[in-house]
Amino acid sequence: MSGIEGVELLSRAHACLREVVAAVPEGGWAAPTPCSEWTVRQVVNHARLDQQAYGAVVTGHGLPDSDPFHPADALDGDAGAELDKVLRAVAEVYEGLAADAGEVPTPLGPLPFPLASAAAAMDAAVHAWDIAVATGQDAPLAEDVAEGIRPAAERLVDHLRDAYGVFAPARETADGDGRAEALLAFLGRDPHWTPAGS
Repeated sequence: MSGIEGVELLSRAHACLREVVAAVPEGGWAAPTPCSEWTVRQVVNHARLDQQAYGAVVTGHGLPDSDPFHPADALDGDAGAELDKVLRAVAEVYEGLAADAGEVPTPLGPLPFPLASAAAAMDAAVHAWDIAVATGQDAPLAEDVAEGIRPAAERLVDHLRDAYGVFAPARETADGDGRAEALLAFLGRDPHWTPAGS
C-alpha cells in the first residue's frame, strides 16, 4: 500500500461523501449520475447501505434492511443526517480494529485491514465523486485518496466486474489524466463525465 491508508483513508473518503451530500441542491436529487441507472437519491442510498454493511459484517449486527444494489429512489428524513449516523458508526468500528489485523470481515470477503479500509473508502469516495459531478460540484476525489484506494481496486474490481457485473468495463485514460482519473477509468467511469454528456 502507498499514500494514506487505514482509518485516515476511510476518514478522508467519508468526509468527501458527507460534504457532497450536504451540498446537493434542492432540485438535484433526481439528477442522472455516472451510475447510469441511478439518480442522485439512489446513489446516496446505495452508498449509505454499503457503508452500513461494512460496519455490520464486522460487528455482526445492524445489517442493511434493503438491497444496496436496488436502492430506493426516495429519501426518508434528512439524507445528510442519516448518512452521517452510518458513517460515524462505521468509523467507530474501523477505529477499534488493529491496523495489523490479519483479516477483517467485509461484504466482499475477509481482507487485511489496509485493504478492508481501502475497499470501504473506495465505495464512499467514488460515490462522492458520482454525486458531485451529477450536481455540478467540484469533483472531490483527491490524488492521494485515489492512490490509497488503488490497491483495493486492483485486488477486487476485476472479480466483481466478472462475477457480478457491478462495474462497467475499464476505460482508457487520456493524456494528462492523474491518479484520480486513472482510478475512475479503471472502475469503468468516464472521468470527464458531465450531466450534459450522459
